[in-house]
Amino acid sequence: CRKSKGKPNGKKPAPEEKKLYLEPEYTKSRITDFEFKELVMLPREIDLNEWLASNTTTFFHHINLQYSTISEFCTGESCQTMAVCNTQYYWYDERGKKIKCTAPQYVDFVMSSVQKLVTDEDVFPTKYGKEFPNSFESLVKKICKYLFHVLAHIYSSHFKETLALELHGHLNTLYTHFILFIREFNLVDPKETTIMDDLTEVLCSSSSGSSSNGSGNGSSNSAGAQNHVKER
Repeated sequence: CRKSKGKPNGKKPAPEEKKLYLEPEYTKSRITDFEFKELVMLPREIDLNEWLASNTTTFFHHINLQYSTISEFCTGESCQTMAVCNTQYYWYDERGKKIKCTAPQYVDFVMSSVQKLVTDEDVFPTKYGKEFPNSFESLVKKICKYLFHVLAHIYSSHFKETLALELHGHLNTLYTHFILFIREFNLVDPKETTIMDDLTEVLCSSSSGSSSNGSGNGSSNSAGAQNHVKER
């Protein structure tokens, strides 16, 4: 895509803000060097739905905890929209109504709805003999998509605070584990995660030989997306 050299008023467009989370000194930070590719694989004799349920619930709690560390900085004033780079997300209620909300409101919607699902015995059964609903996989995909939005927002808008708290190693480890998990079971459309392909490539390249899957074309798409604000 061609980039205009200036706006109609003659002013040059504001330079794209440098992504601090891509700095090598920070991307190298982890809390463990474990091979996550092996960790996400379905173990023998374990039911797929049980594996998805266990991991999805764990990721929900860890991402919720990670967000809580910077929640005091994510306010209606500082984050007036749920934005990740130049993409703005909207919440859709149970009736499918589009709701424009601040980032903390969006995250609250995400965490409340996911909490309701993972504690529902009819959706995430914990008792022996109880079966998973036919819609279980689609619900897991929906949860993972929303959890990705939260992780991406932390990187995009609150990495400085995460860095100040010295929790970037935890965030990198959580992100790497989560991305490799959703890729292993095709839980999130690659188009949805394209916005963070640059980070994914750096963090996951050493953890998965297939880290470039779904991101080869995404890099060019992502670059083009920086020219305007997208809505989802």
